[in-house]
Amino acid sequence: MRRIALINQKGGVGKTTTAVNLGAAMAAAGRRVVVVDLDPQGNLTLHLGHELQPEEPSTYGVLIGRDRFAEAIRATGTEGFSLVGTTIDLSGVELELASALGRETLLRDALDEWRRGGQAEGAEPADYVLFDCPPSLGLLSINALTAANEIYLTVQTEFFALQGMSKLLELVELVQRRLHRSLRVSGIVACLYDSRLRLAREVLGELRRHFPEQVFRQAIGTNVKLAESPSFGQTIFQYAPESAGARDYRALAAEVLAQEETPGAAAPLETVTLRPAASAEAAPAESTAPEPG
Repeated sequence: MRRIALINQKGGVGKTTTAVNLGAAMAAAGRRVVVVDLDPQGNLTLHLGHELQPEEPSTYGVLIGRDRFAEAIRATGTEGFSLVGTTIDLSGVELELASALGRETLLRDALDEWRRGGQAEGAEPADYVLFDCPPSLGLLSINALTAANEIYLTVQTEFFALQGMSKLLELVELVQRRLHRSLRVSGIVACLYDSRLRLAREVLGELRRHFPEQVFRQAIGTNVKLAESPSFGQTIFQYAPESAGARDYRALAAEVLAQEETPGAAAPLETVTLRPAASAEAAPAESTAPEPG
């Protein structure tokens, strides 16, 4: 079972959109996928058409020991694609767990219990677990990193979105050293990519130059259908299956599934300086604009 944390301490870079639509694409390819909402805003939960009440099983309940992981799993509208949702109560969990023993590994412990239950019945309970991390590097993100065995960094192809990369990689190195030695960065997803902008192309080029083994070939283009689908509580494949966004996530899923045969190498964790020189001006006329639908 692959356990992947989608993380970036910057908000609005495509983590939740990628967790939902990458998971749905892999489920459509026959994998059993569980997505875990670790963001107190609950955007992933709402994206999949759920709005949990405080007393319902959730990631909050799992972390405080009220709920078992298996109890918090609920179906979505896609076969093979399940959700562990959250409520606003998750926003206060870091204070509640301030003095808890082993608070950094609470999610891993719950996940391991669920996994042992599935293995006792003769099979892994899922093929993939995707953790949608909050836009911060606090206790919730640490729990995701200790529960995962791989990390996908989601990065917007803009200059300022790259400035936190070094801090993020420092955190990964710290977690590796102190809590989880086998954790590795196995993928970098470029999101909100606009091929018309020279800056976007140069940022993507810098990423590929520094992390050639980790950056996926398929970038996720800016697409209005991807922005609209959460308001309908649907994945892009339910809302607009022929859109450019759906094609991008199908192609990304194919690359992720290909890693099953050739797992990604660990990313270099030394501090890097990413300095694309271009300004955000439009590319020459021969560049193609991203499709709107």
